[in-house]
Formats: sequence, structure tokens, C-alpha cells
Amino acid sequence: MAITKTDFIEFSKCPRFVALERVNKDHLDADVSYEDYKKREYQLALEELLASMFEIDDNGESIDHINTKNNQLEAMMDYYKKVEEEAGKIIEKMFPGKTVYALETKNQESFDCSYHGLKFLCYVDIYNESEGKINIIEVKATTSKKYVNLQGGYPKQEKYSIFKKENNIHYLKEYIKDYPLEEEMPWNTYEKLKSKLQNRFGIGSYIYDLAVQRFIIEQEYISSHNEKKLNDINYYLAVLNADYIFDGIYENNEAIYNKDQNGNELITLFDMNHLTKELMPNIQKDADFIYDALKNSNAAPCPLGEYCQFKKQTCCKFFKPICGASIPKKNSSLHYLHNGQGFKDEEGEKHKGLQLINEGYLNLLDIPESWVKNENHLIQRNCYQNDEIYVNYEKIKKGIEQLEYPIYHLDFETFPCPIPRFKGEKPFTQSPFEFSLHIETSPGKCDLKKDNIIFLAESTEDEREKLIKTLLSAVNPNKGTLFAQNVAFEKSRIKELAEIFVEYQKPLMALYKRGFDLLWLVNNNQKMYEELGFKEDVKTVNYYHKNLSGSYSIKKTLPIFSSLTYENLEVKNGTEAIIEYANYNKMSKEELALKQEALRIYCRQDTWAMVEILNALRILSTERQKNLANVV
Repeated sequence: MAITKTDFIEFSKCPRFVALERVNKDHLDADVSYEDYKKREYQLALEELLASMFEIDDNGESIDHINTKNNQLEAMMDYYKKVEEEAGKIIEKMFPGKTVYALETKNQESFDCSYHGLKFLCYVDIYNESEGKINIIEVKATTSKKYVNLQGGYPKQEKYSIFKKENNIHYLKEYIKDYPLEEEMPWNTYEKLKSKLQNRFGIGSYIYDLAVQRFIIEQEYISSHNEKKLNDINYYLAVLNADYIFDGIYENNEAIYNKDQNGNELITLFDMNHLTKELMPNIQKDADFIYDALKNSNAAPCPLGEYCQFKKQTCCKFFKPICGASIPKKNSSLHYLHNGQGFKDEEGEKHKGLQLINEGYLNLLDIPESWVKNENHLIQRNCYQNDEIYVNYEKIKKGIEQLEYPIYHLDFETFPCPIPRFKGEKPFTQSPFEFSLHIETSPGKCDLKKDNIIFLAESTEDEREKLIKTLLSAVNPNKGTLFAQNVAFEKSRIKELAEIFVEYQKPLMALYKRGFDLLWLVNNNQKMYEELGFKEDVKTVNYYHKNLSGSYSIKKTLPIFSSLTYENLEVKNGTEAIIEYANYNKMSKEELALKQEALRIYCRQDTWAMVEILNALRILSTERQKNLANVV
């Protein structure tokens, strides 16, 4: 049988995976064709791409609510392939000599080895022979930011990255000759930051991927008695340069990614020679682990852990249906608000995350009451235990009083493309292609259709300026309130547009400064309520209902305050909106018209949902006032 790189990564996660995979399908008993290999790599690449495209909020929920992966999502892979293509072009410029990279053919360089009678196999994204050296380059559609932002320093002094960039290659500073590393940060700080790169289930996942390739390559050379060649191989990670700004140059309607005005390339490299070498003992242990798992094939339950990738886009496919099936979907022990630190028991020992599930604390009430100290957790627990609703009427009332009319209920739909498409954009810029705006001129005065303005790009061409003009023609940026759920997202898009289209900067930034978040009324905004004179309850939530189950996402808040639902819509969430937009050019004229109308209806509902929730909160606070007046 053959173990691909993707198989290696998945099989080595936990003792149970191999046995569950064997039950799931029988490919373990066969060799693997190139087509099978690419199919598995393709799925992993898709999951990685989605992980880069979509954020996870504080409650562990995807802001764009990716619930399923379907065939339409493969539209995203066109952009991943473009990243590989651009990486190949840049490698050819950086390293003269023979360069091999391919997108759809069998021309990629491959390596295989026999280990404990198992065949391990990998294909290399980019293979380069230059000046007597072999360069192995793994391409990932993520950005350099996550690595460069590993920064440390001395107290109250400037922070420095653990990497230094030279000739478009980032090197760990400890391996740069005579680099004054300890002048920038303490050595233990550097070591702590570097250790994050060695965590295969965190920021080090791609480095682990490359290290698996190194293991297979080295085993092939060792088995052919060519160990001396190992000293002539370099290992690099190629990622998108977070600092790259596209200048908007095209040829034959294709973007040309030359160096930007600051000398940045679209793709940048990270030297991973030392890190992957340090990981070799771990990789060998994992290879032994895979051998034992295949030999014993034990499907018995094992402790849940970091390897499950719980709450991540790359979550193990067996977690939800099998390993984590016992976790309640609502009000589990994992659903306490903002509880990343977990709970301390009477001895001061912490219990958090999946550790709670392993210890048998499944439900919200399973957590011993003596462990629950946080006021918001006590509110949450009481609401669930006694089937009560918690409302801080005064905070909600005072918060609503801060709103200035007209209220502009705004929602953007954006396309977070891995590679910049339009002038001024960076990799993964959240490029707006649609907005819905409901204008509420006075309390409760807003009509679903009459007071709604929608902009939707008619094509995948650059229509950002048209979007800006439409938005500014509908609002007075010097009056009223910019209102949204997660308003920071809308504000960020406005600021980005202001930086790119400087001629509209003044009105856009005026609108930007008028932002107000719906969640400040439902959840909390400590700073705002402190300024309004609140003291004792300044840290507590304003509203809690057991159906929130520890989350203030729109899909949880809307059913509590409104009968509005997305279930009857053709486009039901942000992911589907992105996919429909990405597929514009693949649709017939008739299909495009239908999909665009579905996009308008979906986006309109997003802003109308905010209108309804705000109105429900307004009624809630005014009814309380009436009840108090009647008592008096």
C-alpha cells in the first residue's frame, strides 16, 4: 500500500483515525495513482484555503458560517492554482537552473520510500536545481503575516519579529551569522515564539507538512546510499506576501504581478531548513505510530485533544459524527461565554476545552457550581438552569439613546480572494462586491423595501468605485449612525476603500467614525457603559437567553428577537454568497439574473434582521419603563 503525504498527516493525528478510515473506505489496501494522490491533496488544499479565507470569532464560530463543503466551493481552487503558478514564476527568477512545477499534469517531481514495509509517497509543488543545490518548495495559499508577526522584545520597548527578510527569503534570526538577537529580545522569549512553529496543530501545520516531505525525500536518498546528497537540499515554504500591494496592471485581461512600488514580490519564501531538520525525530516517531496504527487498527475511543482541530475549518472529519458526537449541540460545557481559560477547581487546577469533555463534563450544568466565578457565567448558568431570561433594561435603554438618526443599517458582502484582483489590494483583501443599506429615519420608521438600497456588482470586474458612489449618495456621512452587527468588519472595509480611493477619503472616513455595533446593546461594550456612568454591572452582558448557547452570532440572536429566517432563501449565508459571485462567469445569462436576485434578497435580509432586532430591543426597554410607571 502507499501512504501519501496527506495520508501521513491525517493518519498520525490520533490512534483512532486509521481504524475509522479503514471502516470508511478501502483505499488503504491499494497502491495510489497520481490521480488519487492529487484528489486527496486537492481536498486538503481546499480545507486549508477555506481556513485562510474565513475568520473564526471569539465564540469559535465562523463569521461566514461555513457549515458544509460542496462542489461549488471548488471554484475557490482556481485561485489556489494561481498562487502555485505565480510561486513557480518567482522561483524561476530567484533560483536560476531547472525548475519543475505543474498544475494539472504528472510532471511534478515525486519521491517515495519504503519504511517498515510501507510505501510513503509525495509530489513536490516546486522542484528546483540551482548551482549544485536542490530546492524543495512547498506552496501554501496563506500569508506571511502569521509568521512575521511572531514578535517579541524587552518590556516597554520595540517589538521585533523572529524572522529577518533578505532577498525575499525570511530566515530565523538565530541562524543568521553574528545577528544581535538578544539585543532585540530575551533568548527565552525567542525560543517560546519559535516553539509555536513546531506545533503541527497550530501555526506550524504547514511546516510539519514540509517536514513530512523532507522525511520521505531523505529516506529515498538513504535507501539509495546517497546520503551525501542530503546536505545539498534546501527546504522552503512559499506563501503570499502580506505586504504586497497590487498596482493594477493587466495584460490580455490577466493580472501581472510584478514587484510592487515598495519592491515586494507577490510570493515570499521562508527558509525551513533548520526547523524541518529539528522535526525529523518527531516525523520518524509519527511514521512508527502510523505503522503501529495500521497493524493494530484499533477504533476504540481515545481522548479528544488538539489534534481534533475542534472549531477549526480543518476539523477532523470523524469528530462531529463519531468522536465528538456526545458533546451537546447546545449549552454544553464548552459553551460558556468567552471561556478560553476554562475553570479552576478547589485546588487551583485548570480544566478547559476538550479536557472538560474527556473528564465527563458534557453539559453546561455538569461544571461544579463552585468552579463558576465569572459573573457572566453565573448569569448564563442561571438562565439555563431556571429557564429565565436575563435583561439589563437600563443598559439597553441608555445604549439605544446613544444612537443618532438616521440609522444606516449596513452590511457588506465581500470576496476574500487569496491573490489581489484589483489595484490597491493585498492578498486576502476582503473586497466588497455587494452591500445592503436600510435607512431608519426615526425610531421604528423603516420599510423593508422602500427604505432599502442595494448595490451588487454586475460582473467580477472592478466595480468598487461604483459601490462607493452608490453608498455615499445614499448617506450623509456627517450625520446619523453607521450600524451593524460586528461593525468592525464594515468599518474595516470602509477604511480600506478610503485608502485606495483617496478622492473619497474624507466622506468615507467621516462615515467610518460614526460606527455603532448592535452587539453593544445585546452583549456589552464596557468602555461605552463606563462613560455612561455604569459601575457594578459594567462588565456583565445586557441580555441573555438560554437559546444563545454562549454565542451572540446573528444566527443565534435573530430567532430570539424575530421570526425572520434564512431557511427559505436560495442564498442562506455569506459562504454561499461568495461562491455565487465567484461563479458569475460560469453562468448563463438567465442563471446569472436569478442568482443575482437571490444575492440581493439575502443581503437585504441581513440588514433587515438588524432593523428587527433593534426594534425588539427598543420595545423591550420601553415596555419596562411602562411597567415601572404603572407600578408607581
